[in-house]
Amino acid sequence: MGAGTSHEPSKGAEQPSAEGESAPSEPARAGGSRRFPSITRDTARPEGGGRAAPRDASAPARQWPLLSVLVAVGLGLLIVATEPFGQAFRIGLIIIGAALIAGAALRWTLPSVGMLAVRSRFTDITTYGVLGVAIVLLSLMAQPRPWLNVPFLEDAVHFTVR
Repeated sequence: MGAGTSHEPSKGAEQPSAEGESAPSEPARAGGSRRFPSITRDTARPEGGGRAAPRDASAPARQWPLLSVLVAVGLGLLIVATEPFGQAFRIGLIIIGAALIAGAALRWTLPSVGMLAVRSRFTDITTYGVLGVAIVLLSLMAQPRPWLNVPFLEDAVHFTVR
């Protein structure tokens, strides 16, 4: 449990520490089980959810992993929205998917990624990676004139449409 976590006092299960806070002691029962509070009063920060830069750095520098992913997604959305060239929707979506894949890679390699850490490391990597790969594959297979043809998917679509 982290500092600042509050617990409901149980009969003789907690002893005051030197700082004046109550710290949990060993369970009083012989079975070794611990009584958890009935009401959750605090949540733990996600693994890797610390600052990505020192405290004296500016806010954007502390959150550079999240900002880099958001800037890339914003660029992709801008390309999709403005359509400055042919097949711009496809390029924009590939940029968005690549940004999510890069977010998964950052979450995997860096020990502290700031606000890019939302859940556990495994869940974040899986979510960012699967969504990024799905967006890239779907943008490559989008009609008209797909850049990637997957025969069994075409058969599945024809089977469901008939």
